[in-house]
This record gives sequence, C-alpha cells and structure tokens, in this order.
Amino acid sequence: MLDNEFRISPNARATLISIVCPDFPDHDTEENSKRSLVELHELLRTLGITSTLEFIQTRKNIDPATVFGSGKLQEIAEEAKNNDSHLIVCDFELTASQVRNIKKITGMDVVDRVHVILEIFSRHARTKDAHIQIEIARLQYVLPRLSGFWTHLNRQRGGVGVMSGEGEKQIELDRRIIKDRIQFYKKQLEEIQRSRLEQRKRRQNQTVTAALVGYTNAGKSSIMNRLCRVNVLEEDKLFATLDSTFRTLNPDTKPPMILIDTVGFISNLPNTLIEGFKTTLDSALEADLLIIVCDISDPNYKKQLDVTHEVLAELGLKNKDKVIVFNKKDKLKDILAQKIILRSYPGSFLVSSHDPEDMKNLRKYVIDFFLSKQDHHDLFVPYHDGNAHSLLMSKTNILNTTNLEKGIFYRIRTPKFIFDTLNVQHYILSEDNPLYQEIM
Repeated sequence: MLDNEFRISPNARATLISIVCPDFPDHDTEENSKRSLVELHELLRTLGITSTLEFIQTRKNIDPATVFGSGKLQEIAEEAKNNDSHLIVCDFELTASQVRNIKKITGMDVVDRVHVILEIFSRHARTKDAHIQIEIARLQYVLPRLSGFWTHLNRQRGGVGVMSGEGEKQIELDRRIIKDRIQFYKKQLEEIQRSRLEQRKRRQNQTVTAALVGYTNAGKSSIMNRLCRVNVLEEDKLFATLDSTFRTLNPDTKPPMILIDTVGFISNLPNTLIEGFKTTLDSALEADLLIIVCDISDPNYKKQLDVTHEVLAELGLKNKDKVIVFNKKDKLKDILAQKIILRSYPGSFLVSSHDPEDMKNLRKYVIDFFLSKQDHHDLFVPYHDGNAHSLLMSKTNILNTTNLEKGIFYRIRTPKFIFDTLNVQHYILSEDNPLYQEIM
C-alpha cells in the first residue's frame, strides 16, 4: 500500500535545505547545521541520490506553516529547477502540514531526514525482524502524515448501514488499516524477540561475546573482517550494515569467543526511529565487552563518540566493560594529534583496519581480556574418572598437565559459568594439600 507513494526515486536530483535557529534542536548554531548537512549528503549518497544544491537560512524563529517562509522557499525552488532538481530534502523532521505547504509553494517533491533514513533502513535490512522493525517505524511515521503522502485521501467513500449518509473519509479508513498493521507487526516482533531471548540464553552458557558498536560508517564491519578473518559486507556508506552479524573471533579458546557487528548510530535520530533502532541493537545487550569504534579522521569524532555513549546509556549498557578503538588512523596525518588522542583516552587503541599489525594487537587485546576474566584451578583427577578427564579436555583451557601414579594433575583456566557445570569441584587441590606440594 505504501510502496508506490512512499519510495524516493533513486534517479532524483536533490536540493538540500537546513536552518540555523537558537530554538531548533541540533540546528542552534551554524556549525551544528553544517555538520548535520554533511551527514545528510552521505545519507543521500547511500541511496544513490545526487545532491545538487544546498541552502541554510538563519532565522530568529520558525515559521510554523513552512519553517522557512514562503519567499525563501520560492527562491529555493526557482534555483533548484534551474539546476534540474525536483526533490527538496529538509535536514530535520517535518509535520504533515509543513510537507503539504512546502510542496504547494515550491511545486516540488518534499521529503525530510526521517524519510531518507527510513528509505535506507528499508533497502538494507536483511533479516525478518529488521524488516518488521523498519515497517513499524515507517507506518508510525506515515500515520500522522497521510494527507501529505496520498492524493486520494480527500475523497469520500459511500457506505451502507451505519456508514450511510455522509460516508466515511478515506483517510479514516487508511488510518485504521495502518494502526491494524502496526499491531500485527508488533505481535510478530514480540514472537521473534522471545525466540531471540532463548537463543541469547543458550549462547550465554556456551560462549563469550564482544560487540562492535559506534557511529555509522566508522569501520566496524572492516574491523570485524580483519579480526575474524571473514568477509562481512563493508562499504563506505552510512548504514551499509543494519542487521547484527555474529562471527567466531577465536575458535581455539574454550568457550569460543564470538564477535558481533551491530547497526551504526547516528545523531539527530528522530523519535519515530528510536525504539526500532534500540531493538536492532538488542544483540549488544548480551555482550561481555563493548568495542566502541570511532572514525578518528572525521572532524566531528568527539560528537560521534558522545552520541555513542548516549545510546549505550539509554540501552542500559553504561557500566559494561568497554574499549575505544579509533579507526582510520591512516587518514589522520598529524602525528601530534594521534598522540594527543591516545593521551586523552587512556587505554584506547588507534588503528587502521588495513594495518595487519594493528589488527593483530587489537585481536590479542580482546582475547586476553576474556582470558583474564577466567578463573584458574588446580585439580587432581584419578585415572578411573574418564568423564572428568573428557570434560576438562573439551570444556576448559588447559595450561599444564602432569601425569602422576594415580591420576593427572591439571592446571586450567575457564569461566565460572562453565566450571560450575563440570561437577569436578571435589578434585580441586588446595595449596596445603601434600600432593600439591609434591607437584609444585
């Protein structure tokens, strides 16, 4: 129902417009507005849309009907059409009446930042739950804007019985249909999330996990490829990856170490998308370590890092173990700046995902982090308990063994949640045990 009306043409030539206004969130200064416009350019590039012109108007207050005022919009439309542009993209969220009014004044198609992000999400989603989350967000976005999207909504539909007489407006019927679809998708999503929760519980008893999180296009997927030696999609585009991807970081340790690549963050994320966005990040909740990836070559990297910390706090992940990885150091030529960054963020890494030595050091750090969280145990297991020997060999990291007359001495390292399931606690050797003294 929505596809024909809602889709943005990939062949569109876009004119970008923004505003500087003290009372306008994230557009209160010229610097913030320009930074946001740079992101909007990249969002449109992800859709394959050419940006031909951009305008920023400074205003003391917002025109509630058109944001910019009709005179400025007429001026923008004239210049846009002279440059063969027939799409206006506003770098903020518009109301239904504002979309309608701007269309009427300019004679051009009009979309806002939310619409653009939804279009990207829709094209890049791969899994069923991601598709459902995005469809819910799209429907919630369209619901208050029906008259702005669909041209048939002013018609009346005649009725029978209680609907006879004036009839019911088509817009009311469409609103009801959309609300029903939202509820339908939410129920589907609840079922998927219950299944995911069970999967997460099983993984928590079998693996340890690290999650790559951070601003979109910071290079998370390329780092995953190097650390796990796999080939996850990596593109120089915003939101190239939407679905969480799980790969084995180190199959040789016990339990296996899993690395998760998550959807990227972005500033000025509209309320329409926030809940769906958080749900897509659900996989980060199970992580034992968060690897925050930040593009150090971006002039706004501090703002991007702030956005990342804000989203993590909203997800309840503020107190998780974290390490910051500043990526794309190959694009940062200032050696002094590199030193300042590392001094400002103690314990962080400055890397290039294309530098094998950097990736080797980061991979070692992550593996050592997990190993450092494991408990050490010294055990003496009699030869006759074959099951115990088998469990220790298959479930734990064995640091040392010594064959003795009546059994085997093991020095092992393993997480508590695994050791507690082995039922070998009675074989633990204390330091005051004569056998321990003999071995040592």
